[in-house]
Amino acid sequence: MSNLITRTITGLLFLAVMIGCMVGSPISFILLFGVITGMAVWEFSSLVNAHAKADVNRTITTSTGVYLFLVFAYCYTPMGFGRSAALISFVPLLIAVLFLPIAELYWQHNDPLKSWAYAFASMIYAALPFALLNLLAFSYNPMTNVVDHTWQLPLSLFIFLWANDTGAYCVGSLLHKKFPAKLFERISPKKSWVGSIGGGLLCLVVAFILSKAFATSVPLSLTEWMGFALVVCIFGTWGDLVESLLKRQLGIKDSGNILPGHGGVLDRFDSALLAIPASVLYFYTLGAF
Repeated sequence: MSNLITRTITGLLFLAVMIGCMVGSPISFILLFGVITGMAVWEFSSLVNAHAKADVNRTITTSTGVYLFLVFAYCYTPMGFGRSAALISFVPLLIAVLFLPIAELYWQHNDPLKSWAYAFASMIYAALPFALLNLLAFSYNPMTNVVDHTWQLPLSLFIFLWANDTGAYCVGSLLHKKFPAKLFERISPKKSWVGSIGGGLLCLVVAFILSKAFATSVPLSLTEWMGFALVVCIFGTWGDLVESLLKRQLGIKDSGNILPGHGGVLDRFDSALLAIPASVLYFYTLGAF
């Protein structure tokens, strides 16, 4: 019971901070996800150092990951929006491409290739998705010639992820005995097809509600909202499975214990790490940006 209470309190605080910072000012959004980016990269680097015998420099990789996020935030917010934004956004990665392999010549690690590879992986897997979240949170409005803080899109993305998890858990718990087919038994034995379908259906219901709630602020049709929900649902599920694969490879149960009762940062944002890039690609495909 005490663990349930801990999980509940932590979950409520987590939701309050997430929602409050996303719907607040651009500064609160940037601060929140800047911190999350740093924590995610640090956690990933710590895991591979401890369980994969790598020697990733956590300070450098974390600093680069946070810098990557902040550069995206600068380029795609009113502070620095411009034509050069796309090129400038990748400056941190270009610096890392130059620095990390050269640094391995001097650090004399036992397995420099592994350390180099995991350092890049930490930025691509844990930092770049949060950096891309800025493309959803801020958009250029040609009518007013300003950059708007479109907090509705990142908030909706996380609502879809939470709805997918909730629907999958509830439907899977109720119907898994009648429909026992596993979604991906090799990686996650508890996930079932019926649960995933339940999560997807709940996401579609939520998409209908959000299309009405944000009708005046987000120029998306009901069909486009439904597509957004399905993209988040499908890639969020894959994101969850990818992190499960990572943990199985490393031989661990949780990525950390920073969130009492909920594991680590990667455990909480595993679905988002694939859902965010997929959503950005979806909206670019629609021509929304």
